[in-house]
Amino acid sequence: MFKQIFEIFKSDSLYEQALLECHEMLEIDREMFNESIKSLRSSDTAEIPIDIYAMDKKINEFERDVRRKVMTHLAVGGKDDIGSGLILVSVVIDIERIGDYTKNIYDLAVQHPKKLSAGNFEKKLTDMEKATVEFLNKAIDTFKSQDIDLARKLMIDYKTDISSASNDIVNAIVSGANDELSPEVAGSLCLYARYLKRIAAHSRNLVSSIVNPFERIGYPE
Repeated sequence: MFKQIFEIFKSDSLYEQALLECHEMLEIDREMFNESIKSLRSSDTAEIPIDIYAMDKKINEFERDVRRKVMTHLAVGGKDDIGSGLILVSVVIDIERIGDYTKNIYDLAVQHPKKLSAGNFEKKLTDMEKATVEFLNKAIDTFKSQDIDLARKLMIDYKTDISSASNDIVNAIVSGANDELSPEVAGSLCLYARYLKRIAAHSRNLVSSIVNPFERIGYPE
């Protein structure tokens, strides 16, 4: 769906600017996400070479600007483009939310006294991290290229990987099936697993905008 609208955006200066801002937001998300994972899982100090909070603020500014551009376009005679405007606003919200959850991961790293180790959940968590990193990177690249075939494949792959892994970790900890972790580590692990799941879910929404109409964004084709 978005691939068709993509051509409309390129023919309208405001929409084209808004789309390019979405691309820039996604690259900021990518960098923030990679560094936030390192801060939580590979460092005892949470020190990273970027300012997560400044980058998150930049994403928020971009989101507001994209919304303004869409509203301006529709207000000056773009009523026939309401559907495309709604899709773009939906997309930019998902991009902003990815940034928020990435910032949450960094906040967790700042509060956690040591790098987060997952005990006997380590393999499952590591696999989940790798899958989320891969999914987000592919989602960003697919959105920028508007590759419909890859978008469909990513929609299928999402269900079999990240969401179920997050649920397994959280359910095992909450049910008391695993008691080897300290309360602090267990709580941090649950939060982290949920953050990864939500980042993947918003990435899935981004991908689904390529193949689905507005009312089905985030759902199977």
